[in-house]
Amino acid sequence: MLLTIDIGNTNVTLGAYQGNNLCFTARLATDLRMTADQYAIALKDIVGLHGEDYRNIKNCIISSVVPIVGNAMECAVFLLCNIKPLTLSPGVKTGLNIKIDNPAQLGADLVAGAVGALGEYPLPCVIIDMGTASTISVLDKNGAFLGGVIAAGVKLTLKALATNTSQLPAININAPQSVIGTNTVDCMNSGLVYGTAAMIDGLLERIFGQLGEMATVVATGGLSKDIIKHCKCDIIYDETLLLKGLKKIYEKNN
Repeated sequence: MLLTIDIGNTNVTLGAYQGNNLCFTARLATDLRMTADQYAIALKDIVGLHGEDYRNIKNCIISSVVPIVGNAMECAVFLLCNIKPLTLSPGVKTGLNIKIDNPAQLGADLVAGAVGALGEYPLPCVIIDMGTASTISVLDKNGAFLGGVIAAGVKLTLKALATNTSQLPAININAPQSVIGTNTVDCMNSGLVYGTAAMIDGLLERIFGQLGEMATVVATGGLSKDIIKHCKCDIIYDETLLLKGLKKIYEKNN
């Protein structure tokens, strides 16, 4: 069994593959305070919760944008399974032609998402990942990674509103019935949901213009499923895109 682990700023996403079969996916909170021992216990419990035996995990790949948690997770996998995980970092073979100014600066999550999209979707392809940050990655018609966009994520924007204003509360994020809100909560939700959807539509229009052609658009992560339904552009939702990418990268290196 191959365990794929994507560590984001807010959540750790797990996926276990038996051959090409995705046995299960799971999430736990990214916690800088947890030790390797604690993460090992969490992994063992999650694998067991989904009816699998942790002793069947023979391989593992990790991508992380939180180095402290990434290191703890590497140690946790070794403690639990006695295997050294492959960590997605510069030098690991990905098959991705990266054309940004400094390829070593490209985040592991963006690499995994791009590799996941290659071979799965028609090119050119635009990948949207809505987590703590909302990112957009662009693959050209040859599959080269051209660059992208980084913006504050929906929940991060809400946190900024609630903590930096006197009268705006923390709220549950839901699309209001009307763009024009008639109370504070609906006004905030309109800005968060419809505002983010409008931003995505606007950025995609500009990206298509720069590419000189339309592109396949794929979204993953966090609130993507709830936001893209309000976009005017056609966007495919793929919940496990990064896990697919990690599986492909592991296979390229083994």
